[in-house]
Amino acid sequence: MNIKDLKRRLPTWSGRSKWPALIVLTLLLLAGIGYLVILFGGRFVVNEEDLILDEMTTVETVEGEVIERIYTKNRRNIPIQEVPEHVNDAFISIEDSRFREHSGVDFKGIMRAVYKDIIAMKKVEGASTITQQLAKNIFLSNEKTWMRKTKEVMAALYLERNYSKDEILELYLNRIYFGEGTYGIEAASQHYFQKSASELTVAQGALLAGLPKAPNTYSPFDHPDKAKQRRNVVLSRMYDTGKIDAAVMKQMQGSTLAVERAEETSETWSNSYVDLVIHEAADKYHISRDELKRGGYRIVVEIDPVIQKIAADEMKNGEFVPGTAESIEGAFTLMDHSTGALVAVVGGRDYKHGDFNRVLAKQAPASIIKPFAVYGPAMMTGNYDPYSLLSDEKQTFGGNDYSPNNYDDKYEGEVSLYQALIESKNVSAVWLLDQIGISYAKGYLEKAGLKTKDNGLSIALGGLSDGYTSLQMTEAYGSLAQNGERKESYTITKILNRNDKVIHEHTPQKTEVFNAQTAWYLTEILQTAVQEGTAKAGEYPKALAGKTGTHQDQHVWFAGYTPEYAGSLWMGYDQSGEIDGSSAYPTLLMKDILTRIDQEKNLVVTFEQPEGVESLPEPVDLPVLTNVTGRLNLSGLATLRGTIRWSASDDERVVYRIFKKENGEDVKVGEVTGKNEFKVSAFGIFDQTSYYVVPVDPLTGKKGQPSNTVSLSWDL
Repeated sequence: MNIKDLKRRLPTWSGRSKWPALIVLTLLLLAGIGYLVILFGGRFVVNEEDLILDEMTTVETVEGEVIERIYTKNRRNIPIQEVPEHVNDAFISIEDSRFREHSGVDFKGIMRAVYKDIIAMKKVEGASTITQQLAKNIFLSNEKTWMRKTKEVMAALYLERNYSKDEILELYLNRIYFGEGTYGIEAASQHYFQKSASELTVAQGALLAGLPKAPNTYSPFDHPDKAKQRRNVVLSRMYDTGKIDAAVMKQMQGSTLAVERAEETSETWSNSYVDLVIHEAADKYHISRDELKRGGYRIVVEIDPVIQKIAADEMKNGEFVPGTAESIEGAFTLMDHSTGALVAVVGGRDYKHGDFNRVLAKQAPASIIKPFAVYGPAMMTGNYDPYSLLSDEKQTFGGNDYSPNNYDDKYEGEVSLYQALIESKNVSAVWLLDQIGISYAKGYLEKAGLKTKDNGLSIALGGLSDGYTSLQMTEAYGSLAQNGERKESYTITKILNRNDKVIHEHTPQKTEVFNAQTAWYLTEILQTAVQEGTAKAGEYPKALAGKTGTHQDQHVWFAGYTPEYAGSLWMGYDQSGEIDGSSAYPTLLMKDILTRIDQEKNLVVTFEQPEGVESLPEPVDLPVLTNVTGRLNLSGLATLRGTIRWSASDDERVVYRIFKKENGEDVKVGEVTGKNEFKVSAFGIFDQTSYYVVPVDPLTGKKGQPSNTVSLSWDL
């Protein structure tokens, strides 16, 4: 057979048979490519970041009590190990009984769904596995199209290749919506049963497993009959799949729903504090509000719920300073001055989330600045002590014709530093600031956390261009209770991420403002101010030191401290309006709050004097002498002697100086301390020399009023 015959016998491609083969090959190639795309293209559908589910942030006490939750979606993610096996079985039985066997797509279910779609000529049934549902919910929309379904399959296959079954189930249980604003198995369990998912019974797990299909339709609160019917369907499926036996199924189907709706509350007592926590998280730790809503943090804070509730209630219902218009507002802060921990914060009389938090508002401090701008710095020079005399005369200072007035427009010529602070003398404060120097005093203000750009003598009276917040004033006063050491205030003890790892923790910050002696002197003086001075309004029987302040007719303050806490209370208008009252109002309210706290906490009765500091002597009350007498008598060798007598004060520290009038001048002839008589020499039987007595305060050197004038006469 030659070559030509061989070629005739071999099959040849005719034009008619070649094209069908090419088409088949092309289709096979495209099918192969399509298969590979579906099999491996999931990486283009899946965004790994989307697998990090939004989770609520909790604000909780050091003891673990949750105060508030911050979230966009009410979700608390939990690991699959915390979900009971029977709860997992309930979801798998009703949603995807072959979950543990398939590779992400249930092809039998798909073929059944495709057949029904073809018969109906439209999309009527799905066969989505748990993995597909997860893929759709996280990465895709809810539209019913073949393209969306293809992407769903691609994403499901990707998830199955890269995550274990337990990881997929964990994501699914934490992701799904259970109605009434709850997302995930833990939030749903807390919402419907007031318990953690780890404590769910078989029947309760079955009820939750039945909700995702139609959360509103099967709501156990709104539609209990439908919810029970759906729960029982889930229990039947658990029996069908061998997860429970018939006896358990019957028992659980006969049980009640056992749901428990949480008490609805409109309480806002913690809102101010939590808003300050959110502010601190952003300002100090750079975690935004939006991040808190989705980040799943645990923020451990220093709030004392008992004190916070008392403060919020008193600020809402207590008596406030009257004014020319309504809407007088307030701000209250209370801090543990030993640590700086804020135990209570109230930013308004009826504060709700989103309101203006007034504890962060800067207000002119008025006279509550005096211990830090004037009297503390003056004593730190070593040239002044509590009984140093200060000018209290109406006068003009500097080249700017600055002429301050005392609030009562009364002037005593000179007063002790002690008296000037207790009675809040304005002229004395300005005079003393002028003596020690503005720049010197500002250095102490900065240490107290009260930095100011102002440079005038009005600093002494708190007339500042910017002012200070309630938090700043609380910190400053807290330093006086801590031997002059200021602690930075804070709300957040630590922040934990969603894996319960501590990522931020408070680091104490402290600054020495005054030495211990000056701080103790101020404490003793400010205690007297509360008992007898400008802050005497109201009743509080235990240890309290503090100062009041009134800024023109705009707002009033009280700031002070107990052995445990430092606090401030401001009342006034946010913008326009004039108050019609005094600083007695914030003082009264502060004492009311402390009284209620004392009933719960049993606060300390007295301040403890620090070691190594001197106690402040009690002030001397100079007597007014109106009954001085002079008598002549014979002494030895017929010498004439005279005796000047008066009614002495009970205070044996008083010094009495005796003067005689001689040739038109007053001449001191002697002095005694704590006695009621003085011996003088007489010049003759008819000696008519005039004498008088002047009481003197040994602490200040201040002289009292001269007594009546007497001459010596014989005793009859």
